[in-house]
This record gives sequence, C-alpha cells and structure tokens, in this order.
Amino acid sequence: MTDQRPVRETRKADGEPRLETLAIHAGQPPDPVHGAVMTPIVLASTFAQPEPGRPPRFDYSRSGNPTRAALEECIAALEGGGRGFAFGSGCAAATTLLHTLRSGDHVVCGDDVYGGTHRLLRTVMAPMGIEVTFADARSVEALSAAATERTRMLWIETPTNPLLRLADIRSVAKLAAQRGIPLVVDNTFASPVLQRPLDLGATVVLHSSTKYVNGHSDAVGGLLVTRDEALAERLKFLQNALGAVPSPFDCYLVLRGIKTLPVRMQRHVESASELARRLESARGVRRVHYPGLPSHPQHALCSEQMRGPGGMISVELEGGLAEARRFLSALRIFTLAESLGGVESLAEHPGLMTHASIPEAHRRALGIGDGLVRLSVGVEHIEDLWSDLERALDVARGE
Repeated sequence: MTDQRPVRETRKADGEPRLETLAIHAGQPPDPVHGAVMTPIVLASTFAQPEPGRPPRFDYSRSGNPTRAALEECIAALEGGGRGFAFGSGCAAATTLLHTLRSGDHVVCGDDVYGGTHRLLRTVMAPMGIEVTFADARSVEALSAAATERTRMLWIETPTNPLLRLADIRSVAKLAAQRGIPLVVDNTFASPVLQRPLDLGATVVLHSSTKYVNGHSDAVGGLLVTRDEALAERLKFLQNALGAVPSPFDCYLVLRGIKTLPVRMQRHVESASELARRLESARGVRRVHYPGLPSHPQHALCSEQMRGPGGMISVELEGGLAEARRFLSALRIFTLAESLGGVESLAEHPGLMTHASIPEAHRRALGIGDGLVRLSVGVEHIEDLWSDLERALDVARGE
C-alpha cells in the first residue's frame, strides 16, 4: 500500500497522558472491591442508602450508574472536557441538548448534516416552537447571516455526513462567542482521535457512540462533552429528568471499544486514504469526496484542523440510481447497511437510506444525488477491499 496518511501524534500538556493511554485507563481504575481490570457491568437498578435521604454517589440507575460513570469520565478525558454524559443513542443526546432551549429560540444548523439531526430539528423541535435555519457551515458569513436576535445555538458537523465537507471550527467558535451563544460540534465522523473541537473553541461536542467510538456495530449510544460547568449542570438535570440513558451493558461495550479506538482510527485513515486515491482515477467514478485528497476543496483545512482525514469516503458514480443500485448490490465485503465506523466495511445510498427523511429538493440542492454512495472503510485487508470495489464498479458499468 502506498500514499498512506498516518494519524498525526496527539498533543499533550505536560504531565498529561496521551490519548492512546487515556483511551485504556481514563475513568477505569481496577475495581476496588475485587481488583477486576475491566470495569464491571453494574446491572443494579437501585442502590442501598446508609440512611434516609443521604444516598452515596449512586441511588438509582437512571440518575447514575458506576459503569456509565466510567464511560462518561473516559469520553470527557478523550475530548479534553470537564464533564461527559452518556445517552441511549446519538439522537437521544441531541434531543437532550436541544431541551436546553425554550420555545421561541432559534438554531442555526449546518445544511449538510445527518438525516436524523435534520429530521429532529425540522419535524420534532420546530412544532415545539424552536425554529431552525439551515446554512452552509463552510462559510462563517453564511452562518452569521442566518443568525437572528433569537438565535441561541450554532450547530455544525465536520466532516459532514455524507458529503465530507469541513467547517472551520475555530472561526465558527469566534462567531458563536461574539454572539454569546454555544457552539455544538458533531464530532462523530472524526472521533476525538482525529479532532478535539473543545480545543478549538466549541462549547459542546456530540457523538453517536454507535459509530467510531464503539467501533463494533453492537451498541447504540450517544455522548455529550462540555467544559461549561453551568451547561453541564443543566445537562445532568435533563439527563435524569428525560431519562434517555444507556444500559450498563451498552456502556461496557462502548468502553471496551474505546480501548482500541486510536489503533482502529489509524487503520481506518490509512486504508481510506489509499482507497480514495485509487477511486479518484477509477473508471465509472465521477468524483470522490474525501478530505485527505489534494483535490478536496478544504484539504488544507483538514491538514490544519484534524490529525487525519478519517475513514469515510463518498463517491459519485457516473450514471444515476440504476448504476448505484448495481454497484451496491455487487459488493461482497462491503456490507450494504446503514451506520458507519465499525471494524467491518459498510456501504449505503444516502438518498434512499440515511438521508431519505430529508426533502428531495434539499438533498439535491446540497449535491446528494442518485449516484452518490457512502463508504465506511473498515479494517479488513485493503487489497480485498479494493478488489471488492473494482468488481462492483465493473458491474455498475454493465461489464
């Protein structure tokens, strides 16, 4: 394999363990009761109290659980944040965060975001009186123009899903600070290994831990991390009051996945970088969206803001829906499925699958056409993955 893009070394403050070490140890000391090296799964729904009204740290598992607490401490350390919060899904994390707003408030959101985020803002929060304006997050000017005197939150993804566009987090954070409003950054596609938005000025980091953070396609979850203590207290209250929390077993699975996150991201980046380079010159491919390619319009920003371009590739095939269907149906190692970020390679059609809830006119205006397919590059051998893509491209062309 040639032209690999290794993940650049993580920065650290004096005396602070590097991210690779934090992933294995942060929030996870050996069990003080039995010395278990792996964090125990505490399935108890309730906890004994020494006297009425004076519970120890935990009293009821919706309010707090030892296994969940370990996950929350770990993700906070990885993102360089003060407090972390775990939820039953990425959408549950987003919904809880949006409940910090009130009826009449306004949100400016990047226009190229996960379909579930778009649906949540447009069809769930809007009827509750929280308005949203979608704007191109690549342009600070566009975000600023979309803001009003009632704007109370800026929300961006970077890289975006599915077009892998980047927002300049530092510049957007300055805009948010000028207006005195929080900046939310969905960091799902990058993971804290490749990008730490809080270090660039973001107020809150959001993850669907279902994806890279867990990395094994066996647990659904969401995470929020912030350094803002007042916001953290509000999120803690809402986490308990709304109750959209994960099970202890799911928290255990995510903790297990985090331990290999830095190693996995290294392999994801190496393989995706090489496959993107090959796809760019492959027959039947019109365009490749991947921040690690020099042809990507924000390649320089990727090099500045991220420690690696990630493991996601979006490909525009020549032709339309028929060619995309043939391509996806011909894959044998890439599994046709929604989601991303697992050790196994996945492929999907955004227009028909992950972004089907977005109105067609909006999808087409963004550039999510019928020939667009999204690839989540796993950790299989790269030559097996390339052979699979080559064969599928042949089938898509009718050869």
